[in-house]
Amino acid sequence: METASEAPVESREAAQWWRGAVIYQIYPRSFADSNADGIGDLPGITARLDHIASLGVDAVWISPFFTSPMKDFGYDVADYCGVDPIFGTLEDFDALLETAHRLGLKVIIDQVYSHTSDQHAWFRESRESRDNAKADWYVWADPKPDGSPPSNWQSVFGGPAWTWDSRREQYYLHNFLSSQPDLNVHNREVQDALLDTMAFWLDRGVDGFRLDAVNFMMHDPELRDNPVNPSPKKRTRPFDFQHHTRNQSHPDIPRVLERLRTLARSYGDRFLVAEVGGETALEEMKLYTETEARLHSAYGFFYLYAADLTPDLVRRCAAEWDSVEGDGWPAWTFSNHDAPRAVSRWAKGRDRKAFADMLLLLLVSLRGSVFVYQGEELGLPQAEVPFERLQDPEAITNWPQTLGRDGARTPLPWTADAPHAGFSAVEPWLPVDPAHRVLAVDRQDADPDSTLNHARRWLRLRQDHPALREGELVFIGEDADILVFRRGEGREAVLCAFNLGFEEKPWRLPDGWVPVAHVNVADPAGDSLPAMGAVLARRRR
Repeated sequence: METASEAPVESREAAQWWRGAVIYQIYPRSFADSNADGIGDLPGITARLDHIASLGVDAVWISPFFTSPMKDFGYDVADYCGVDPIFGTLEDFDALLETAHRLGLKVIIDQVYSHTSDQHAWFRESRESRDNAKADWYVWADPKPDGSPPSNWQSVFGGPAWTWDSRREQYYLHNFLSSQPDLNVHNREVQDALLDTMAFWLDRGVDGFRLDAVNFMMHDPELRDNPVNPSPKKRTRPFDFQHHTRNQSHPDIPRVLERLRTLARSYGDRFLVAEVGGETALEEMKLYTETEARLHSAYGFFYLYAADLTPDLVRRCAAEWDSVEGDGWPAWTFSNHDAPRAVSRWAKGRDRKAFADMLLLLLVSLRGSVFVYQGEELGLPQAEVPFERLQDPEAITNWPQTLGRDGARTPLPWTADAPHAGFSAVEPWLPVDPAHRVLAVDRQDADPDSTLNHARRWLRLRQDHPALREGELVFIGEDADILVFRRGEGREAVLCAFNLGFEEKPWRLPDGWVPVAHVNVADPAGDSLPAMGAVLARRRR
């Protein structure tokens, strides 16, 4: 297989549809159930693609639907090239892809290259002996002389990142659940196998990949201990007591990413975006997208885990990505399947609908590609899930945290008065929150002032104004509550103003600007900007 060093780096791909694109994330378990088993599936997605297309997004990202024992709900992959029966078949995926393309939607799928399920055929072979063909495909190590694990590394989901295996009489590494052993991506054969799985989906016609947990792909081969993190901040799990300089973020990761980019480039205008978390996420996001030999884009958890939405947060996030060509392209998201919904994190007693409307307009005004998580277009708050209905292993382990991941993964409400809000004909895998019923698609579709119809207007605005898709972003002023910035330059520029505070504040649209959109504002040409008010304007012609 061709490596990055064997292929010339194009100065620019022929088509860069992903620059400034809006990508809608689908969590398949909770999108739409077509076969009445309480779990969403691929045919359910296909049947509801018209809804997504009506928003005006450019692409969909589908979270894992691959063969899996579902210990981590698909992020524990047992077969990279298979569809889990609960989601359907490969033929169902092909039908979804064909329908999406007919509707003008690109399709991006997840790839998890840092680890697999312990049910994957690769791991089952690897654990049988120390000298089989795949013995070195995972991270195995002998115990210390006292029998303890090889290093002090802790897993994200709690407890040591090492589990003893009696067959090999060695420990294996798992940065997440013990049923998610880490691949040894230092091994060239493992890299080749991962490239083969990517080629399998590229051959089927997918338009790109969201790469999960990229900075966990390689570890320190010397297995040196992580240093202690003496941070005074509240810590809820052993993982937070260390600086993760040894079990992740290895300097050879970019070389693997270059191989992935080379393969993707050979298929044309394919898109690669990385998920990068942790203390050094910013530096790694830049590193992984540095030059056109690596990934197109990356996103971190700057907004996903932020306790408050403030102008300072937006300024700090945007300032980390400049406009220098070749330094990568930013991607942003306010909500996803791994974090509590933004409306519940940030509204803090304010009107949730007004806040959701403003939040969507802010998201589509940012420079970069943006991800809209399913239900965000409806303004869904975090769902209430009782302890006895929790499914997420992280939420169960860390209970009673106030906002777990399950509350962001509950079924999408389609029909307010139907059983289970139209998601399924039977009790779904997670309960439908009664507060979500009144926000169902059918009710919002008929209401011109709904969050859903605002979302359609805001996305159309981004399509109509190139400055909002690719224009530079320049901040104006440093107010603690009112965020003002300009997108683009000259006559095509767009001025954006948002009151992220709790009180109405003096603010006036500068001379020479004409409003093109506003929300929660009675008079966009007035002398003040209400809390949760926003105004977008263009230059007077």
